[in-house]
Amino acid sequence: MVRRRMMARARLLMLVLLGHLANAVEVPLDLAQPPTITHQSPKDYIIDPRESIVIHCDAKGKPHPSFSWTRNGSHFDVEQHANVHMKSHSGTLVVDISRERAEHYEGVYQCTARNKHGTAVSNNIVVRQPLEFSILRALLKGSPLWSKEKIKPIVIQEGVSLKLPCRPPAGFPPPIVFWMDNNFQRLPQSNRVSQSLNGDLYFSNVLREDSRNDYICYARFPHTQTIQQKQPITVKVLDLDAINDTMAAFYNDTDLFSEEPVDERRPTFLIPAVPSSSKMVLRGHVLEMECIAEGLPTPDISWAKVSGELPATRTSFLHYHKTLRVVNVSEADAGEYRCTARNRHGTAHRTVHVTIKGGSSFSLTLARMFILRLLFAAAPYWINGAPRNLVLAPGENGVVTCRASGTPKPSIRWAMNGIPIDNSPKDPSRNVEDDSIIFSDVQMGSSAVYQCNISNEYGYLLANAFVNVLSEPPRVLTPANKVYQVIKNHPALMDCASFGSPVPQITWFKDSRFGTLDAETHNVHDNGTLEIHVAQSRNSGKYTCVAQNSLGIYENHVHLEVKEATRILKQPEYRVIQRGRSVAFECKVKHDPSLVPTMTWLKDHGELPDDERFIVDSDSLTITDVTEGDAGVYTCIMNTTLDHDSASAELTVVEVTPRPTVVNERPEPPTDLELTDQKKRSVQLTWIPGDEHNSPIQKFVIQFEDTLHHHRGHWHNLTEVSGSKTTAHLKLSPYVHYTFRVLAVNSMGVSQPSLPSKVFKTDAAAPDENPADVHGFGTEHDNLVISWKPLSGLQANGPGLHYRVMWRQKMMDSEWTAVTVANNSKFVVSGTPTFVPYEIKVQAVNDYGAAPDPPVAHGYSGEDLPVSAPDSVQAYVLNSTLAEVHWVPVPPKLIRGYLKGYHVYYWRERSLHKNNPHHTEKQILTLNGNHSHAKLPGLHPFSLYSFNVRVYNGKGEGPPSATQQFETPEGVPGAPSSLTVTNTNVDSLSLDWKPPHERNGVLTGYTLKYQPVNSSNELGPEEELALAANETSVTLLNLKYSTRYKFYLNAKTHKGVGPAVTQEALTIMDEALVTDADDDMGAGHSAPTASPFGSVNSSVGEDGVLISWEYWGPEKSISLEYIVDNSEDQVWQKEPVNASHSFVLRGLKEGVSYRVRLAAKGLAEQEPHRSKELVVTVPAVASRQVDIATQGWFIGLMCAIALLILILLIICFIQRNKGGKYPVKEKEDAHTDPEFQPMKDEDCTFGEYSDNEDHKPLKGSRTPSSGTVKRDDSDDSLVDYGEGGDGQFNEDGSFIGQYSGKSASRDAVEGPESSEAPSPINAMNSLLPAF
Repeated sequence: MVRRRMMARARLLMLVLLGHLANAVEVPLDLAQPPTITHQSPKDYIIDPRESIVIHCDAKGKPHPSFSWTRNGSHFDVEQHANVHMKSHSGTLVVDISRERAEHYEGVYQCTARNKHGTAVSNNIVVRQPLEFSILRALLKGSPLWSKEKIKPIVIQEGVSLKLPCRPPAGFPPPIVFWMDNNFQRLPQSNRVSQSLNGDLYFSNVLREDSRNDYICYARFPHTQTIQQKQPITVKVLDLDAINDTMAAFYNDTDLFSEEPVDERRPTFLIPAVPSSSKMVLRGHVLEMECIAEGLPTPDISWAKVSGELPATRTSFLHYHKTLRVVNVSEADAGEYRCTARNRHGTAHRTVHVTIKGGSSFSLTLARMFILRLLFAAAPYWINGAPRNLVLAPGENGVVTCRASGTPKPSIRWAMNGIPIDNSPKDPSRNVEDDSIIFSDVQMGSSAVYQCNISNEYGYLLANAFVNVLSEPPRVLTPANKVYQVIKNHPALMDCASFGSPVPQITWFKDSRFGTLDAETHNVHDNGTLEIHVAQSRNSGKYTCVAQNSLGIYENHVHLEVKEATRILKQPEYRVIQRGRSVAFECKVKHDPSLVPTMTWLKDHGELPDDERFIVDSDSLTITDVTEGDAGVYTCIMNTTLDHDSASAELTVVEVTPRPTVVNERPEPPTDLELTDQKKRSVQLTWIPGDEHNSPIQKFVIQFEDTLHHHRGHWHNLTEVSGSKTTAHLKLSPYVHYTFRVLAVNSMGVSQPSLPSKVFKTDAAAPDENPADVHGFGTEHDNLVISWKPLSGLQANGPGLHYRVMWRQKMMDSEWTAVTVANNSKFVVSGTPTFVPYEIKVQAVNDYGAAPDPPVAHGYSGEDLPVSAPDSVQAYVLNSTLAEVHWVPVPPKLIRGYLKGYHVYYWRERSLHKNNPHHTEKQILTLNGNHSHAKLPGLHPFSLYSFNVRVYNGKGEGPPSATQQFETPEGVPGAPSSLTVTNTNVDSLSLDWKPPHERNGVLTGYTLKYQPVNSSNELGPEEELALAANETSVTLLNLKYSTRYKFYLNAKTHKGVGPAVTQEALTIMDEALVTDADDDMGAGHSAPTASPFGSVNSSVGEDGVLISWEYWGPEKSISLEYIVDNSEDQVWQKEPVNASHSFVLRGLKEGVSYRVRLAAKGLAEQEPHRSKELVVTVPAVASRQVDIATQGWFIGLMCAIALLILILLIICFIQRNKGGKYPVKEKEDAHTDPEFQPMKDEDCTFGEYSDNEDHKPLKGSRTPSSGTVKRDDSDDSLVDYGEGGDGQFNEDGSFIGQYSGKSASRDAVEGPESSEAPSPINAMNSLLPAF
């Protein structure tokens, strides 16, 4: 029997190899196919008495299938039941139980869908009422009612944690618990307030707004559709003083709470209560774990799997991350899970060990199912999923597999079209082997639906899988020209869903049918999907997928667009803000311009409050008038249609009043280092993080100390891990005594190192690697030096490290020579041939073995000087200044070293002209590398050269080749060595010159060109004159007088004309045109030459004498010369003025005449050109008469005197008015003029002095009795009173001088006047003429 079974398995493998196993195939609905059940009700259907019974059964097929039902194993005739009808185009039954009792329709129902190609059946659907659940619940737990209890009010201090128990009545299935208030409104929950899985309500810390008297727990029982409620709970949250007052009122006490207000604190866990716990869950079920922590501020909860990653597609977080939910668990989900509670004061951890066991399901009876839940028994479950449909072409092979497991092991039964397979028609292409049906060489008409029923005493599994025999050309089901968009550096998947029978082969091309794809970066999956592992911008474009089978070919085009990733460039930052102020979080994002971004802000992982204080802009969130409730974690999320990025920052709100500020500091060092999972070359290191000090830990740095190879205290960085991890898997080297320590890093810096771990010693082993940088070279002509980079202590892997050095001559097929070297990094091989190639190997060896066979390095023994010179050395003259040298290179064997290049030595022996001297200076042309020719540039024409060639290597030069010579042809000559102008006359001049220094051949003559130059430096017509080679001077006649000429002289050879030498000169003026000004120069002066200067003018200013002139000559060196006129000293003073046309002469003596002229200096041998002399007289400056009246100091002095006099006058009048009658008054009273009448106020006349009048206002002037005003005589004058010598002030301020003789005479003229003191205004008027 066993042998037969093994042979069957072997046949199955052969068929798989010869044929093919088809994957799950979706046959297009326009093709013939057997029925497939697409929707059916669950195996257990509980009747809701308020609604109709609806038993689903939908299927597809071609042609569309018909439906029938069985009930309790017998045919169920729908038409015989008035309350039952079947939906059109479907097998779904609808039973109206409003007119008939529901229990009449209880039973086991099964649906059958059939067409001409086969029959599919549904599961057995048990339809029943919930009564048995209610009976079982009553038997187990009693009536689902809360027990009567009196709940006392809860008075609690603000900031502490709180738990409100619910404890609902037990029910099966368990009731759904929720908390509401008296108005049936759900109580708000957050990361601070949340409901646990058992229904209790937890507060991480209570606030005053949590005070209320209607915390009500409700329990809803699903199958009875009833809701029960608990008695309301009253919670009063008070500050410290209010608590004392309230509790004193309750208990007639004075002070129940005397401690300080609740301080902020690090998190501690409420659930689970112990640091480590365990949980078991059945395979395929849901894993739920919760962690609830208290703390102030409210902690944030995060989850991680210690032994791996959380399954992203099956994991969700509930209750503000406090509950972890993993659906459809498998053995891979077993392991340790860690939840972490974190606030700015620290972290806390809890660990849950999860185990997975075999799954269970509802059985046919309620009691059995309940027992299975208690005992965790295993009903059947699929191992690799349910069997899949199979589409075969005629003549193909295939397998339908129905593989499942359970405890105990389930049995397998096969059926075809709903009939046991043993009772079905025989088919020679079909062979049933245990859990598989093998099809070989199928033919048309063999299509059918096969049922696989797997069962044990705890449950069953039923699956349909059809075998459809078709012959169809390929078609691509993916829409044409579909555009796929993917983010750069992410995988790209492009579908090519196809159908055909036989199964078509899928081929992909890019841009064209010739654009093959790189297999390393592209992968075509079995279903035809093309995957690009890491998409780049260059991958964008048009792709073509081709589906081909024996019946045809079909191609489809899709397009790929690779987009730039969305990235947050500037993340929001942690902020601490005082209450009442504004705060802004920035979130600047970069995204692909073709994608439409959407910015979303969250608070504590939920929506932002609906408050106008929250202002959201394109890249920022602003909160105005911040309150305590605004504190929390704010997250910005930038979403596009393809990707997203997010960043978070915490907001802490503090009181305006001075409070201890949150201090961010470096973290505390980690503690409790532990080494686990110890292996030969790895170990797992775990630790507990220290206090973060309000700045989250960004990373941990793991360092090690090797006490075996280094002194203590020498620490090395080994690796870094994220700040969210507390475990690291470390890869280690053999033969090291490791001691580890961990440092924490946050935004404030690096913590102190943790305490060292225990020493972990790794076992010694053979070296893993060989020395690097192996080289072979020679230092002498008969040695080979082998060097390498030695291994470090960590690389040695064990004690006794040494090196096996091996060498042999290359291409000699000789044996390796080996030596052992220790404590050194080189070895010298002596007695080697000169410059011979060697193969070299250096292998590391220790007491535990040798490293792998090392790679072969190559080197050469030492060099020596070359022994041969280049051969066949020749020179080819290319032109008068360039020659090319050729030679045959020296054979490599004669070079005896690394060829560095060639040196060409060449030198000029002499010029071929008899007048030129000999030259012997050698030049060297260096050529790097292997060359056979070179060009010698910069040669002198018409010269004899010698040269030789030498090869050189790293050691030096070899012998020279035989010296060769060559001659360079003639070239153009150099410029004449000099050109001088002599014998200048009115219409002629002479030119003298010397031949060129470099004749470069035989001179054949000279060419002289000349042309006039006007005052604007414009050139006139050019004249040319040919001269013989032996001439060195020429006289030019018929030139214009007083004209500047420019001359060009070139030498010539047979090769052409050489460069020119130039000169300029002026012809002198005609004597008949000498102006009268020339006569002033005296009869003894010779006739002046023509001058390039025009008019010269002068003007005298305060700064000096300004001289201006006109000049049109070519000379640039111009100076201004001056001398005192008629001076015996004939030395002219000079001031350089160069290209300017004006100059100010300063420092000239006043009243002295000067002669001034300008001079332009030409060639050294020529006299300078000078302008006409100009006589300039510097005027003498007369002494300036200073008007003292206009001087500031004098005006100030006079003003001060006037002010002083005015002050004295005012004082004088004040004293007089206060002192009554003065002596002057008495005298006036004694000599009263009878004609004098006192002035009255009414007519402006003087009245008699009296005490009553002392306080009257002072009158402005005096008027004679006749009423006329004598202005010139009536005003008092200081001159009148002061010039006589008697005018002085008395003690009372009156003028004594008015009674002197001069005054008496004046009185006789002016007539009698009042004795009233003079007006200060008149006194001032009298002073004005003096000024």
